[in-house]
Amino acid sequence: MASFPPRVNEKEIGKLLLNLVDHTEVVRDLTFAPDGSLILVSASRDKTLRVWDLKDDGNMMKVLRGHQNWVYSCAFSPDSSMLCSVGASKAVFLWNMDKYTMIRKLEGHHHDVVACDFSPDGALLATASYDTRVYIWDPHTGAILMEFGHLFPPPTPIFAGGANDRWVRSVSFSHDGLHVASLADDKMVRFWRIDEDYPVQVAPLSNGLCCAFSTDGSVLAAGTHDGSVYFWATPRQVPSLQHLCRMSIRRVMPTQEVQELPVPSKVLEFLSYRV
Repeated sequence: MASFPPRVNEKEIGKLLLNLVDHTEVVRDLTFAPDGSLILVSASRDKTLRVWDLKDDGNMMKVLRGHQNWVYSCAFSPDSSMLCSVGASKAVFLWNMDKYTMIRKLEGHHHDVVACDFSPDGALLATASYDTRVYIWDPHTGAILMEFGHLFPPPTPIFAGGANDRWVRSVSFSHDGLHVASLADDKMVRFWRIDEDYPVQVAPLSNGLCCAFSTDGSVLAAGTHDGSVYFWATPRQVPSLQHLCRMSIRRVMPTQEVQELPVPSKVLEFLSYRV
């Protein structure tokens, strides 16, 4: 069986290696498993996610069904055990990627959900929606821990479910696990802290569509509808001892195991992300 990616010489660089054909509609997003397994998940307007094994010549391993409308985006948890997919009709789904089964549907948004991202320790999930909100979730319980509103006062569910000039287009977690960036139709890029419900920094940006932090978290790149990419220096703040402890312990055990540690309740509270 041929390995992927195959060994190529310089003359073959840029050559098409695989063409994965099975979706019946536009493919909106792609994400690789972070564990290096070469598992790829594709999200499509055909209401499905498809799991591909690129080590096996792109064999399609599984079709994940559950969305009733377009799937806009998907993201793996850092340990590759969980996948989040978001889409039209308020959809936020979590999937077990060991069993390829749905874990739960997260309820809370009032409009299409278009972007998602896990925190670097996998303990938090950020979702962005046309309802003018970014939610920070505990993906292991389904609880909303924080709401970042892009319209004040917050719109009622009826207004949030319709057209407005505050649709949130993108959200991204910084690699420090402390900051989140969001782009909205109000021509702004916002930087948030996960423990504060107001932006710590705001900058102008027209036609923002997508954003991503650099690996060291010092720069945010944002792409726009008009074909430009802009860059910002990101907020640099010293994290608290609590945040460092929460991040550190999750490098060696998942959130579920943290909650089961035989330690005093005050210690568990200190190590937990809570509202």
